[in-house]
Amino acid sequence: MDIFAVNWLAVVLAALAGFLVGGIWYGPLMGKSWMVAMGKTEDDLKNINPAKLYGFTFLLAILASWTLAHTFASYAKDLSTVVKVMTAFGVALGFIVPALWTNYLFQDAKKPLFWIDAGYWLLFYIAMGLVHALMS
Repeated sequence: MDIFAVNWLAVVLAALAGFLVGGIWYGPLMGKSWMVAMGKTEDDLKNINPAKLYGFTFLLAILASWTLAHTFASYAKDLSTVVKVMTAFGVALGFIVPALWTNYLFQDAKKPLFWIDAGYWLLFYIAMGLVHALMS
């Protein structure tokens, strides 16, 4: 199978869905709690380059989305929408969350930061899985 033979529209839309989840999660839902857990203020965040930050973030979302699309195209073509969404959730729960937890343990990060970030990644992958499932 050609590794680039995926539904590229679904890849981009799923990445956008994850990006939207991030905007809502780290904005009105958990933004203030995340800043407290990070030990940051709004002034600290004013010094970032938004084009660089969001541009790279979106490229990474494209990579994650493409990987999920490739997985579905290779191994899970005939699965139901629910199974594809649960598979995406399982990727986050089984790979992303343990990696975060490991890093945060070694960084001695605050527990609320872990729960906020882990919750985001679970929702991010659910959103991407849903888009890929509906577009396959």
